[in-house]
Amino acid sequence: MSTFVHIPLGQAIPNTPHAVSCSLPTMRSVHGYEQKDPEIVRQLTNGYPRFVVHPFLQQLTQHYHTRDGLIGKTLWLTSSAKMAKELQTILADPSADSAAVGSGTLFADQGIHGLAHPDTPELNSRAKRFLQNVGGFLCSRAAEDRLVQLGLLSSAHPEKLYPDNALVEVRRHLQPLFAGTTVEDILIATGGMNALYAAFRALAERQAKKGRTIWVQVGWLYLDTIALLKRFAPNSEDYIYIADVFDLPALELLFAQQGNRIAGLIIEAPTNPLIQTPDLAAIARLARSYDARIIIDPSVSSVFSVDVLPHADVVTASLTKYTASEGDLLAGLVVVNPSTPRAAELRRDIAARLEPVYPRELSRLAHEIGQTQQLLRTIETNVPLIAAWLEAHPRVKNVIWAHDPSSRANYEKIARTPDSVGSMISFTVHQPLAEFYDKLRMPKGPSFGMKTTLICPFMYLAHYDLVTTEAGREELSASGLDPDLLRMSIGTEPGQDIITALAEALS
Repeated sequence: MSTFVHIPLGQAIPNTPHAVSCSLPTMRSVHGYEQKDPEIVRQLTNGYPRFVVHPFLQQLTQHYHTRDGLIGKTLWLTSSAKMAKELQTILADPSADSAAVGSGTLFADQGIHGLAHPDTPELNSRAKRFLQNVGGFLCSRAAEDRLVQLGLLSSAHPEKLYPDNALVEVRRHLQPLFAGTTVEDILIATGGMNALYAAFRALAERQAKKGRTIWVQVGWLYLDTIALLKRFAPNSEDYIYIADVFDLPALELLFAQQGNRIAGLIIEAPTNPLIQTPDLAAIARLARSYDARIIIDPSVSSVFSVDVLPHADVVTASLTKYTASEGDLLAGLVVVNPSTPRAAELRRDIAARLEPVYPRELSRLAHEIGQTQQLLRTIETNVPLIAAWLEAHPRVKNVIWAHDPSSRANYEKIARTPDSVGSMISFTVHQPLAEFYDKLRMPKGPSFGMKTTLICPFMYLAHYDLVTTEAGREELSASGLDPDLLRMSIGTEPGQDIITALAEALS
């Protein structure tokens, strides 16, 4: 019997209240989700927490609406009072559409914080986009616990938690991965985007004092990372995109022309979803010669599989991937390179900007993180076999993974072992996307680095506005991205079962 069974539209993956993924089993459901089709949206039990407001948050928000009479208001529950205040500042930005400007009213109730503002489409969109970009939503476990306190839920979902000091346990597993650091150097965030946001803002403000305001995006990055760079660029000239991660001469020319104004670079190693690894050592030498800073995000393969700290001033990563392998929480990581200028001061600045991690969320992470090494051993045994099978199949067009010939040499320089390849394989097929995707018997939804194998039409979920317009497709093509690219994260199921499911859909 196959490991894989059909997962109905909208069911959580895994099937728990705090799951970070949700089943979108057909291309019709993908389109419906992106277009906010009521027929599709009403069947979603949850979604990736930065994109879909969790049902517990919705329930708690509705309670406050009724209790406090927030008629004509939208209430956003945030990860802290500080985040609510920051959202208030963003919405009051006088450079925004004047018809939509309104600072809103801060909200607080027994440790729960948020912001209420006039219920208008423009303000709603701006607020949600900001909280999504920076990882500023209240976490689902905090909302759940408050609902229990209020008598609106009978009890919290039963789950295993680490019984002792959770932060100590998390740091115990992570700190040995970063040479030259101490456990205090391991900073935990509410999510990968909050980690990146805190590090980027701290470095950007420090560099701006030197007249350095240009930030360089190297390669195609995760959509919210791109959004952050664009959002906080003082003007359009301060955001520069180098599409080809291997084009070192282009970077050298850029630095030669504007090196005194370049604040830093943001790099994913490997990138998402093209799984490309640039020559980090060469880029680091170049950037440091001009006093520019580098943020590197190795989430695609995980900090357990690659070591990028020697080439970075700051490493940020999503701990939702791999370390939270059950797929039921958000967490992030920041590590400052001890050799970066004024490292201790930078670390304190970043720590002050990070959102506080909810205790039960941290305890759940501490319970799961000990499984990471064994998880990766299983996954990274399967990945080369499945990649080779896909490469040999006549109905598969392109296959990309960590050992793709275009960047294998660069990847092996940062891999912790020869077998450390992460979980991700991206590929395209010689048939209509919907025909393959709809037939595939495999969990289908966002996220990666879980025990469960997951596949998704990544560009449709991340950049729907681009894949559905001619101009957008041209933009993707210029960056080497096929709109029909499928991103697959290999899980711990038997490799032959994964191959059998793929073969069935390709037949």
